Amino acid sequence: MQNDTAPGALPFAQLTPDAVLDALDSVGLRGDGRLLQLNSYENRVVQVHLEDGRIIVAKFYRPQRWSDAQILEEHAFALELAAAEVPVVAPLVLERTDTSGPLLLGDPPTLARQGEMRWAASPRCGGRAPELDDDEVLTWVGRFIGRLHAVARQRSFEHRPRWDGVAPARAAFDWLLASEMIPPDALPAWQRTAEQAMAAIARHFDAVPGLRQQRLHGDVHVGNLLWTPDAGPHFVDLDDACTGPAVQDLWMLLPGERSVSGRALACLLEGYTTFCDFDERELSLIEPLRTVRLIHYSGWLARRWSDPAFPAAFPWFGSSAYWAEQTTRLRQQLEAMEDQPTG
Repeated sequence: MQNDTAPGALPFAQLTPDAVLDALDSVGLRGDGRLLQLNSYENRVVQVHLEDGRIIVAKFYRPQRWSDAQILEEHAFALELAAAEVPVVAPLVLERTDTSGPLLLGDPPTLARQGEMRWAASPRCGGRAPELDDDEVLTWVGRFIGRLHAVARQRSFEHRPRWDGVAPARAAFDWLLASEMIPPDALPAWQRTAEQAMAAIARHFDAVPGLRQQRLHGDVHVGNLLWTPDAGPHFVDLDDACTGPAVQDLWMLLPGERSVSGRALACLLEGYTTFCDFDERELSLIEPLRTVRLIHYSGWLARRWSDPAFPAAFPWFGSSAYWAEQTTRLRQQLEAMEDQPTG
């Protein structure tokens, strides 16, 4: 769901602690020197203590990934959800402290840009991962996503990417073939199996005519949900917001074991349908969407391989063994899609 980073680029090489503090100071957020880099491969995310006692989270966007318009749509969506009292963490309004500072974008301004670097900030909001083996928690999470979707359906994205059908998998597949990153001994089997998988994905989507497309969070899994006992679930950002079918924001919360996924899905939908109707035909898209994500993930790793953080974090990627495993997983997904009725 992202554009390419230029080959050989070191997108965050100049983002030193002093550069982070200077960037925030230029938009009215003066840090006291205490910084903590948070886990994020795609962007650089830093927790910052301010002199006024607040603690914020600053996000520096990967250059060339999103356009300004795409980021501002993400921010506007978060502000819209927050105004509707849906528990998401919205971006802070920025103010330029001098005329030589960065350009501020948005109404209200929530994005700063100087050269290729763009950044935003939000309040720190803590929490832990939700216990998704608890039926009550799953139902609460379902209500939360239903509330989010009820607001999401009121408008449409103009600039954010689409996550529907086979297109995201096809884009990753084409890029991987062109990149020549797949070892020659592993390429034929993976390519053949991926082509079969994409044909099956397309058949399943074609079998759901009139599929509703709407604004989505886009990447709802347990690592992107935070939970507090009193307030329940919330999201800290919408970095992968996109347009697609509602089930995209539900399926990644299901356990891998099919013997228990039915009960988990029932709990999610019980909560979801309290606030939002659900087209049950979309259930036939769960395994196709899982397959799309599998192919897309390999493409994402390959696109980012020029960033030194990626070889260090994913040393197993790119080997013949990795691609053999991916081929096996795609074959398993082909079987899963065959077992799942279309439409």
